[in-house]
Amino acid sequence: MFDVGIGEMAVLVVLALVIFGDKLPQAAGQAGRMLRQFRQMANSAKADLQEGLGPEFKDFDLNDLNPKTFVRKHLLEDEDDDAYASANGGLVNGEDPSYATAGGLAYDERPPFDPEAT
Repeated sequence: MFDVGIGEMAVLVVLALVIFGDKLPQAAGQAGRMLRQFRQMANSAKADLQEGLGPEFKDFDLNDLNPKTFVRKHLLEDEDDDAYASANGGLVNGEDPSYATAGGLAYDERPPFDPEAT
């Protein structure tokens, strides 16, 4: 937990007892109430944001803004190929699915060419 060992945790507990003394339970209760209020404020802000964006963003998740999640969702996962493969018995563009996951061309195979792209 937070890269803190047992010895360090014991020192922190002893320091907390020395500093707060008999008011430690009250301080812990206040900290718990404060965390609960922060969580409620964050949830209400998220609800206000989703309400302000409108119905087209009803499934919007703030985790989608995380760069790792964004890249994984929009660049690494190709939903069109998955839908095409499921509709065509696991074949993507007429290829063997094991070949498609290998990511390479067979010997003497020409790469795909799109005349509109050049």
